[in-house]
Amino acid sequence: MTTQTAPQTEPAGSPQAASGTRDIFFVSNSVNELGGITSWSHQMARLFLERGHDVRLLGIVPPPEGRAAEIGEDLLPRATTLYDVHPPARKSTTGLKGRLDLVEHRRQAAREAGVREQAAKLTAMFRAARPGAVVIVTQVWAMEWVSHADTSNVTVIGMSHESFETCRRSSRFQRVKRYYADVDRMLTLTREDADRWIRQRMDNVGFMPNPLPFFPDTPSRREAKTVVSIGRLHEEKGVDLLLSAWSEVVPDHPDWTLRIYGTGAEEAALHKQAAELGIESSVEWMGRTSDVPGALRESSVFVLSSRGEGFPLALMEAMATAVPCVAFDVAPGVHEIIDDGEDGLLAPPGNTSELARQLSRLMSQQDVRDRMGEAARANIRRFSTDKIVTRWESLFALLAL
Repeated sequence: MTTQTAPQTEPAGSPQAASGTRDIFFVSNSVNELGGITSWSHQMARLFLERGHDVRLLGIVPPPEGRAAEIGEDLLPRATTLYDVHPPARKSTTGLKGRLDLVEHRRQAAREAGVREQAAKLTAMFRAARPGAVVIVTQVWAMEWVSHADTSNVTVIGMSHESFETCRRSSRFQRVKRYYADVDRMLTLTREDADRWIRQRMDNVGFMPNPLPFFPDTPSRREAKTVVSIGRLHEEKGVDLLLSAWSEVVPDHPDWTLRIYGTGAEEAALHKQAAELGIESSVEWMGRTSDVPGALRESSVFVLSSRGEGFPLALMEAMATAVPCVAFDVAPGVHEIIDDGEDGLLAPPGNTSELARQLSRLMSQQDVRDRMGEAARANIRRFSTDKIVTRWESLFALLAL
């Protein structure tokens, strides 16, 4: 049997690029929840607006308390949230106990009525769109509402912003197979992940990498004795693994500092871990930052210690700032971005001793840092915004045929 391979999703500069402008809807769980998907959708919205397209940001629910990101004044009039409060969660009503739970049945009936009511709002927006309109569903949970709407006059693209393996280990896996089976195109972030979805008998899969979040004029000089990590303080981001690795690094590099940017539920536990490891004097907890380029310019090495990733924007940001990266190779997106030994260094997932060894290598050798940092800044240009937006426009044109 011949194995299908995901087609490259319309290369940059394709002659099939759209000649006209389109109405583009981004549908997400929330339009402004802190995190990579919100950063990505806001960036893409602005890039499409610059190309003359009309863009709407549609969220299903408000962000969780304390997790709201700012929406720029340019995007605020284009943002709509369907629910004022989060609807009831879906629960199983199978088995004798479930069938007899009348309260839960009434609750679920109210939820379904709410889904249909909100989906009707989506239908109205989609029907009012110009011919050639595109709906980009950034998260599969939001796809339930889109699936209840009338999408007969729009192209629907469903996205998975995580690796196949991360998705497979979660409850999202079955939802992707169910809700993305009939969209016009499902997009992953890498060819490798697309191929794995194709082996799940999904024949509508392609891939589209993230664009560079920024490309600063002034890169890092890589002279500060500082290693930086930027991300949520959440179990998936593996900051506990980073602290374990750092405890192995510190004895040989007592004059170096680890700066950790971010906030989250694990913060207290991580502070306690650092104290127990005896490394608290070499770790600086910086909190959330609105100046990522500045934080990176003041560092010499970037570290990504995640347990799971998609196509990490943080790596791209660091490389654009000419900061060499050390990362756990937890996803195809990681080794798609980093060319191991050329513009950064990879360690096996969860292997803190190897992560420590790779960090120590860059910390010890200025010439290696400089060589890899300059290579990183040059190589990451392949994900420039112009190239990625052109690929998107070419995909729109292809799907409209």
